[in-house]
Amino acid sequence: MVAKTSTTRAIRPAYRCAECGWQTGKWVGRCGECQAWGTVEELGAPKRAVTVAGPVASPALPIDQVDIEAARAEKTNISELDRVLGGGLVRGGVVLVAGEPGVGKSTLLLEVAAERARSGGRSLYLSGEESAAQVRLRAERVNAMESSLFLAAETDLSAILGHIDSVEPDLIVLDSVQTVSSGLVDGAPGGVTQVREVAGAMIRVAKERGISTLVVGHVTKDGSIAGPRVLEHLVDVVLSFEGDRHSRLRMVRAVKNRYGPTDEVGCFDFADGGLTSLPDPSGLFLTKRPEPVSGSCVTVTVEGKRPLLTEVQALVAKSSLPSPRRANSGLDTSRIAMVLAVLERRGGIVFGDKDVYVATVGGVKLREPASDLAVALAIASAATDEPLPSHLVAVGEVGLAGDLRRVTGVQRRLSESLRLGFTHAIVPRESGPIPDGMNVLEVGNLAEAMHAAASLARR
Repeated sequence: MVAKTSTTRAIRPAYRCAECGWQTGKWVGRCGECQAWGTVEELGAPKRAVTVAGPVASPALPIDQVDIEAARAEKTNISELDRVLGGGLVRGGVVLVAGEPGVGKSTLLLEVAAERARSGGRSLYLSGEESAAQVRLRAERVNAMESSLFLAAETDLSAILGHIDSVEPDLIVLDSVQTVSSGLVDGAPGGVTQVREVAGAMIRVAKERGISTLVVGHVTKDGSIAGPRVLEHLVDVVLSFEGDRHSRLRMVRAVKNRYGPTDEVGCFDFADGGLTSLPDPSGLFLTKRPEPVSGSCVTVTVEGKRPLLTEVQALVAKSSLPSPRRANSGLDTSRIAMVLAVLERRGGIVFGDKDVYVATVGGVKLREPASDLAVALAIASAATDEPLPSHLVAVGEVGLAGDLRRVTGVQRRLSESLRLGFTHAIVPRESGPIPDGMNVLEVGNLAEAMHAAASLARR
């Protein structure tokens, strides 16, 4: 009896995820790699390998003969935005600006378009979310009425390309890429296919004609940029616009920048008259009071390369609940819980029957561990009702053993503190060079820091 032999035929991957590139032989609703829904698309027929040389757009040149003028940045005349971009906008460069609704993206880009018009250029603002009349009302409010600023409300890609041909602008603002669709591809506006097609067309126009282009992008509920991940790879610069709608502070960060650094942060004051650059934003995060109060401590955080002085406030009150409240604003909840545990175990302060509230001034968010010491001192001050000196700053990371760990940029942080009138600082040991004129107390653990702060308060 002859045994039957079975052969296994390799299945060619016919579907691919638009987000991460994962491939499968059959369609599925959810990607098996990145777990994204609705991103698996059918692949086209395989193409033959290219073996014949084709025409070139421009000949290859020795590197010392390449013209660098095309890569020169042109200032937007908005100082904080130029800081983040690395000098300004590059002709042919495409910038993706992403942020939550209502944070001020459209207002900022409208001001950029108006500044380009004032400097002798031609700007084209393409709105897919608002009517032309609504955009004009905003322009009147932020003083962006310029005759060389052209406005169109369009959601069709072919019509947008027609406006570009007729206006011949130096700067294009597209607000937003998720609202525009092309009749050449299937899918609803904002879908993976449509976003890829619209972004690709705008990038081709920008590169071929040397037009600086700013594109607004939506974000998902977790803060990431909506649409295919390839969108971030196609553009030259990705800016993240951050801010709490209940606060006036707005921050612009460079997530990706082919023309400049990615460690700079731009700060703006968002008011009724538009966005105003803040070269010295620390004043928004400090409270001016005639006498020091308990539960307040100042720390120095670093955003990009910029040190910012921030006040941390705490309130400790007797609780009548079985589970006392723990609430914070602008700080990481898990780090607050850790600091409370260390204070109770290493500092001898009991919080089991007390409500604890911790917040930052001005709506700023403190992400780095360097603010741990200031949070701990503010909570200890609130618990004992003993004010800390108003001229004191505290910088350091608190460990679970109660020890204080060194942080980066202490000299830069303390120099900024000294410039703003703070004369004393509590920092971990061996923190490096100290600026002249600053009285520094180096401590090794949280108990020593609390004792040093109490000694300064009694002077």
